[in-house]
Amino acid sequence: IAAMNAEGCPFKGCLYFGLMITKDGPKVIEYNCRFGDPETQVVLPLLKSDLLTVMRAVESETLADTPVEFSDGAACCVVVASGGYPESYGKGYPITMSPETAEHTYVAGAKLTDNGTLVTSGGRVLGAVTVKPTLKEAIDASYGLVDRIHFDNAFYRRDIGQRALAAKEEQ
Repeated sequence: IAAMNAEGCPFKGCLYFGLMITKDGPKVIEYNCRFGDPETQVVLPLLKSDLLTVMRAVESETLADTPVEFSDGAACCVVVASGGYPESYGKGYPITMSPETAEHTYVAGAKLTDNGTLVTSGGRVLGAVTVKPTLKEAIDASYGLVDRIHFDNAFYRRDIGQRALAAKEEQ
């Protein structure tokens, strides 16, 4: 950032940190100058402000004067991956879900075949996202969506949101 400033090209945008909680505390595993998914998939549904307005304010350096509001409630994203991800995984498995489930699903590692069938084509296949009044409701609803998404060799973690939920209950 200092080098960019020195060259008259200041950094403007998103700085995304990928963190992992370890027994020794949080550790940075990556950082990017872009939106990260599924992290963005769980944050943007809570954004009440217009995203383009926020982005323009960043570019024009008027963000401090621009209201950025988020809705109350909580969101949860459960990623459904191909078994074997991130190492070796199969591709081409047909994905089925209802239109109602699809409305709350971000498709990532998938493609449409020539005959219009949605099939897996990557490791992180999709993210099931819900927004609810409480974190527990959002977690339960996202797992409810995952239960209605099907493809061979599908895999997902079953602990998403549990640490946050436990910390919230301790308060």
